[in-house]
Amino acid sequence: MSGVVDGFSSATAMLRALRAKQVSAVELLELHLDRIERLNGPLNAIVIKDYDRAREAAKAADTARARGEDGKLLGLPLTIKDAIDVKGLPTTCGVVERAQTYPEHDARLVASVRAAGAVIMGKTNVPPNAADWQSDNPLFGRTGNPWNLDRVPGGSSGGAAAAVGAGLTPLEYGSDIGGSIRFPAAWCGVYGHRPSSTAIPDSGHFPGSPLPNPTLQLNTLGPIARTAEDLALGVDVVAGPDIGEEVAWRLELPAPRHARLSDYRVAIYPGADWRPVSSEITAAIEKLAATLRKAGAHVAEAQPDGFGDGKDHHEVFVSILTTISGSRMSPDERKARAEALRASPDPFGELRARHLDARAAEYMALHDRREEYRARWRAFFRDWDIMLAPVVIVPAPEHSTMPPDARVADIDGRTVSLRLLTAYSGLSIMSGVPATAFPIGMSKDGLPISIQAIGPYLEDYTPIRFAGLVGSEIGGYQRPPGYE
Repeated sequence: MSGVVDGFSSATAMLRALRAKQVSAVELLELHLDRIERLNGPLNAIVIKDYDRAREAAKAADTARARGEDGKLLGLPLTIKDAIDVKGLPTTCGVVERAQTYPEHDARLVASVRAAGAVIMGKTNVPPNAADWQSDNPLFGRTGNPWNLDRVPGGSSGGAAAAVGAGLTPLEYGSDIGGSIRFPAAWCGVYGHRPSSTAIPDSGHFPGSPLPNPTLQLNTLGPIARTAEDLALGVDVVAGPDIGEEVAWRLELPAPRHARLSDYRVAIYPGADWRPVSSEITAAIEKLAATLRKAGAHVAEAQPDGFGDGKDHHEVFVSILTTISGSRMSPDERKARAEALRASPDPFGELRARHLDARAAEYMALHDRREEYRARWRAFFRDWDIMLAPVVIVPAPEHSTMPPDARVADIDGRTVSLRLLTAYSGLSIMSGVPATAFPIGMSKDGLPISIQAIGPYLEDYTPIRFAGLVGSEIGGYQRPPGYE
């Protein structure tokens, strides 16, 4: 396979090679299994392996192709986050009590991936209950960042982004209810897409339900890859109705609004003192804005009407997310969590604590406010194509044994709660608009710096295409050292 594809080739390049019969599915799988065995140990990204069934699937893919058949992912090896059901493998979500939890069915997303001909190699690591931005749990241990093992890869799709970044898998599917696709993508220097709400089925995800669950309506599943083109492929394969809805509707996501950077109308999300961002990240964003202007794009600081300094938007998002979290807890757990929140450095700790016990009327009132913000986004995207905003507030921090509520970061001499990460991830989550995280540079410590492109609802290919065009202009994914 030398000179055709390697572990860092894009998924689309691998598929081209498969279709041209320059490589077989068996050969491509063995390439990845060899890399996993050689390189995964210290990284600890892929924690549940399914080599025997993967080899059977690769052989079946080669047989199908020999018969003249094809599929969108036929013969492509990939991995799945250990919060998404894959029949025959446990869905542990990093929880000891779930070590032997074997689902009876594939998640709808996994069923689509299999139907497209993919070869599933295994599952990637997560924090317990997919509830942290570092990926460490009692079952499988800690996942490192491929750029520096002492740094977090992000969470909760941390193993996913680390595996993609290290060239152990070309495509991965994660989930995002608070930033869990985009945080890892940003910190590992890869591409990650949080789709529009309802565009991709989220049944078969834990926490959640095997069936569509209205209490998890903030959660979405989406792809992580090394190129924007691969994100588009990943969305195309799995977008559509969830269980029970396919009897009535189909989904046709529109083409990107533009094919050239010069045609894009790009808003830069204004800063605010209460949600600081590392000067390295803001400098990289300013540099990108200058590059976009030079390429002919219309670029200006702007946001939807009524956002102000963004604090009210964040309070509504935090309240909804916390209410969902509290609904899964016992009274004693809610009490303990509330005490921890009130004692934490999180400036929104008291707000979170109150909403752990929110009643139905309060929850519905929050969703009324959510709909107001959705309308503001719709109006905004009549005049703009993209909003650019930070994904994270610092490059990848070091691993910590402190509980998430207690963790802080030094931002240019200022101590800031890492809970403020969601001040930026929540921009897209609450209103269900799509957001693509992509790399734009490196920090002085040799860690990736990334940004997110937020796009119009159900126009997922617009921020994905924009991210790809930016990558062509300034360079996208870079290989971390030590994973050749």
